[in-house]
Amino acid sequence: MKPYVPIKLPLSTTTWDWQALVLKIGLANRNLAYFDGVLSSIINPTLFLSPLETKEAVLSSKIEGTVTTVYEVLKFEANVKPDSISKQWDIQEVLNYRSAMRHAIEWINRGLPFNSTLICSIHKELMSGVRGANKQPGQIRTAQNWIGKPGASMEQATYIPPEPLGLSDHLLNLIEYIEKKDQEPILQTAILHAQFELLHPFLDGNGRTGRILVPLFLWHKKLIKSPVFYISEYLEANRDQYYESLRLISLKGEWEAWIRFFLEAVASQADQNAQKASQVLSLYQVMKTRITNLTNSPRGIQILDNIFASPIIESTLFIKQSGLNKQTGRRIITRLKEEGILFTLQPAAGSRPEILEFKELLDIL
Repeated sequence: MKPYVPIKLPLSTTTWDWQALVLKIGLANRNLAYFDGVLSSIINPTLFLSPLETKEAVLSSKIEGTVTTVYEVLKFEANVKPDSISKQWDIQEVLNYRSAMRHAIEWINRGLPFNSTLICSIHKELMSGVRGANKQPGQIRTAQNWIGKPGASMEQATYIPPEPLGLSDHLLNLIEYIEKKDQEPILQTAILHAQFELLHPFLDGNGRTGRILVPLFLWHKKLIKSPVFYISEYLEANRDQYYESLRLISLKGEWEAWIRFFLEAVASQADQNAQKASQVLSLYQVMKTRITNLTNSPRGIQILDNIFASPIIESTLFIKQSGLNKQTGRRIITRLKEEGILFTLQPAAGSRPEILEFKELLDIL
């Protein structure tokens, strides 16, 4: 097998079955617009849906073999450490994914361009201090890499990405393409993701970097008002088809099949994301009334936002982030526990504070 030679973008699409594709594009755009409408009813969707962001990080990392859960990550952040060092590595990879996403959001919010520098900075944040940290984080590879079973030689590879010598030109072509104004943005997103994965420009971490680019680019192209469209749940559930659709591009130039798969992924995931976001929003509205009445505190909304942003949290941090003094904070925690809103995940012991959990939000996740 020889290294893949990427096709120059834009693609020639004259032979595509546009009658079928237009229907899929329409459905994907409609479902995405509906999801965006749900987001528009949320005051701060990035903060409000942060637990769903954690779920995306977990599932995207799972595709690459990282084994952890949303629950384990949230407990880790609340200072409940797993016994296994390997599990701690897995959790840190998930936290890096989330950190890389937030770094990229800040970059775009500052009006900086969607370019190779952004992509390299995402990769650097993603790989910092975890497995693969010795593989030139944030740097376009200067060596040949390949994909295969663990320990496979290049001769046994299932895919060999392009040779490193021309990578900079291929990435430049990709960036030039995604900035074109006369293309259907959702098709551009599909092509961006596939071409990036086929280029495999880094020694490690390409899959996760490429999946981070999906919501960022949809946001950059103003298809969604906030970069909280999470697609990894569908890709993980359809992992074999995901990889096979990408492989067929390199083997046979089957771009149309990949586009169909990606559009189906967006349509399905947008529908699921809208349902999840609506469930979270409905729970928020119910809890807004309950917590305001139960706490009888001017900090009621701050308390509410706090438990939605951090559904597993140390009691001391809960009190501090809710803007309460210790005495009032303890009284409110007791009241919320009595009413079955908060539960004790881990009791206080010595200097270690109690760990609280908000089960109804965790159940939605």
